[in-house]
Order: sequence, then C-alpha cells, then structure tokens
Amino acid sequence: MIPKTSVLRVARPTDRLNEITSMYISGLGFQLLSSFSDHDGFDGAILGHPEHAYHLEFTHQPGTLVGRAPTRDNLLVFYIPDSRLWAECGEDMLSAGFRCVQSCNPYWDHVGKTYEDLDGYRVVLQNSDWEE
Repeated sequence: MIPKTSVLRVARPTDRLNEITSMYISGLGFQLLSSFSDHDGFDGAILGHPEHAYHLEFTHQPGTLVGRAPTRDNLLVFYIPDSRLWAECGEDMLSAGFRCVQSCNPYWDHVGKTYEDLDGYRVVLQNSDWEE
C-alpha cells in the first residue's frame, strides 16, 4: 500500500519545455519547484504548490521529438467548487495560451471546461466538488 505521505508526480515529455512550463505556471498558478538541465540527457521542470502532494514534471530530451498527446482524452482534472474562483481560473488558462475545447468525453462539459495546451494535452476545470 502506498503511504498517505506519498507525493504524486505526473511526468510527461514535451518538445516545448519553456513554453509548456510557462503555460502551466500562468494558467494554473503553479510554482517552479525545481528544474534540471542535462540530467542524464534530459532537461526538465517540476511544477506544483509547496503545500500540495502532487507535482507535474515536464521533460525534454534534446534531439528527440515526442509530438502531440496520443489522444484527446489525456486529462488532468481539477475540481474547483467555488464558481467565482473556477471562472477566474478559466480566464487564467486562456490568458496563459490554453485553448478552450469541447471535451472528448461529454461528461466533462456538463459542469466543467476543458483546456488544451500546446502539445494537445488537456486540463479539465470542473466546477464541483469531487464525490465518490
């Protein structure tokens, strides 16, 4: 069993490390927690909030092209129950360069909005509480 104190890191490659890093910092209010250059042939950025138990890691291997997201249903989902804050977050996403798109799965369009980054990966801002 994974202990409660574990930190979840979602890692993915990108061909646009600097642009993607900036988008997620501006769009989701993340902080640059760490970065690395030429670490065993990879450059990267680790983003998140110091108080939260999750991070996003974006990596780039010079000389390698990874292309776009493999499907339109590769999602990060954030539940934001406060309507005012949810709307502000959506504005921040657009200002950061994300595009608002129709979700592949219509469930996410009922009380949320889906935003796509430069690599085709998607972030859903759901205007509700997470419920089991």
